[in-house]
Amino acid sequence: MSNLPSVAVVILNWNGKKYLEQFLPSVMASRYENLQVIVADNSSTDDSIDFLQVHYPNIRIIKNPSNEGFAKGYNSALKQVKSDYYVLLNSDIEVTPNWINPVIDLMESDKLIAACQPKLLSFANKEMFEYAGASGGWIDRFGYPFSRGRVFDDCEKDNGQYDEAKPCFWATGAALFVRSSVYHEMKGLDAYFFAHQEEIDLCWRMQLFGYKVYVEPKSVVYHVGGGTLPKGNSKKVYLNFRNNLIMLWKNLPFLKAMFILPMRFLLDAIAAYKELFKGDTAYFMAIAKAHFNFMYWLVFVKRTTPKPKKAASKLEGYYNGSIIWQYFIKKRKIFSEIILLK
Repeated sequence: MSNLPSVAVVILNWNGKKYLEQFLPSVMASRYENLQVIVADNSSTDDSIDFLQVHYPNIRIIKNPSNEGFAKGYNSALKQVKSDYYVLLNSDIEVTPNWINPVIDLMESDKLIAACQPKLLSFANKEMFEYAGASGGWIDRFGYPFSRGRVFDDCEKDNGQYDEAKPCFWATGAALFVRSSVYHEMKGLDAYFFAHQEEIDLCWRMQLFGYKVYVEPKSVVYHVGGGTLPKGNSKKVYLNFRNNLIMLWKNLPFLKAMFILPMRFLLDAIAAYKELFKGDTAYFMAIAKAHFNFMYWLVFVKRTTPKPKKAASKLEGYYNGSIIWQYFIKKRKIFSEIILLK
């Protein structure tokens, strides 16, 4: 028996046989002794399960009854997994042999670290940071997420400039290490989100309860990105805008939310009309739908989010300014320029 903490790498799959075929070999080559690899299948209609049963008979398969999305899909699966740590790993990620050990070492060194991510680089161009999390996620005062190494659509080249382990606001859901006890304490991901930004919401709630979120760049993985919903897809736009508004309402203090939400509606409307004038009606309609669904959620669905008795006074990875102002007006497109210059 290993003295190392137990780690369960759980890959959520939906019709992703091509990714399982391509990237499972790297996961199975991980150099960590106390490891189990699990595929949680969201009721795939391709031959993913047949492929796993033939080629990876030792991998445990958890079958969800329907396509429950990222959030509920993981919640359903992780109720059935016992391990000290979970790793929520996208199927479109190539891992490096020693990707687990540095993160677990860091999390074991500080029991308040509840979530952590590796450095996320692009599979297509391994010198570049990848959109979904780069080297640790941040957020601005209006709820716009960005990362060390990625601001909006601009990804930086990895020159080792963000190689120090640091606290951050959110850790990418593409390769999310999470302490299992805290995951269940937080009641997991918000199932209403379905997909997109649910990991930011989870990390925000963790911080409010006094836990820490980190990035450990000694661990490196390579992400294809856009594997399930390609970038620019109208459903992706809808989910991102809707979920972001819900997240703000859930986690901001009431008075601050009453100021930030109207500003966000205005900024979203500007973005929607900008795309409409370019001829992208689908983008415009996706944002309009997101706003209407947020109002529906607020009136008919909203549940009280558990609040800590004393919320954390300082949130790491929080930029008390506007990333839109910095990026579009000041033309600052590199993370280090924005955070240092402000």
